Amino acid sequence: MLESSSLFFARADCLGDPFEGSYSRGNERLRPILYKDIPSEALSRMASEGAEFTRFLRKWTFVSCWHMNEGESAAMWKLYAKTNEAVALKTSFFRLVNELDDKTYVGKVEYIDFDHDWLPEGNTFYPYVHKRRSFAHEREVRAVIQELPVSDQGIDRTKEPPSGGVERSVNISTLIEAIHVAPTCPTWFKETVEKVARRYGLSAPVIQSALDDEPFF
Repeated sequence: MLESSSLFFARADCLGDPFEGSYSRGNERLRPILYKDIPSEALSRMASEGAEFTRFLRKWTFVSCWHMNEGESAAMWKLYAKTNEAVALKTSFFRLVNELDDKTYVGKVEYIDFDHDWLPEGNTFYPYVHKRRSFAHEREVRAVIQELPVSDQGIDRTKEPPSGGVERSVNISTLIEAIHVAPTCPTWFKETVEKVARRYGLSAPVIQSALDDEPFF
């Protein structure tokens, strides 16, 4: 981030969750009721074509994932920090929104029952801010970009999507409010993070996680 002054957005189909960008079984069950005025044959054709486009769109949807919470999460450190030498960057919802252009959708993820609940339709961003309840511990905020390949004839389905994801330029100094280092990181690591941050002109404080502080008895 410091070298490129940019934020990375991962391709949705590379995030590891096969349900990314999908609709729920609730949609499958409720569509015939909600769209009862559409003939069943036409509705079936629309559903089939829609499913094909939805799968295609996964490769052209790019996501930046954040955890929103009032305090630190021990679970998130354990899940995403595979070593003691790890950092968590702190920002705010409004800092994130203000650093991105108006083509980027930013919103809190809603966790639903994919077997029964209705996932809103009518906007291609909706499937990327709804996830299964199994992921509710992530308390996720997402910034989402969709960039379909176009040609004079319309959407170009022959074009290959970017490998892994895309980057968007941001003002790192404005975006990053603080840098938290892992609870069990050694002193030298915190000092190194501080030196690197200052070298790039980043004034955000580097804070040692308090999760492993000595308890009071």
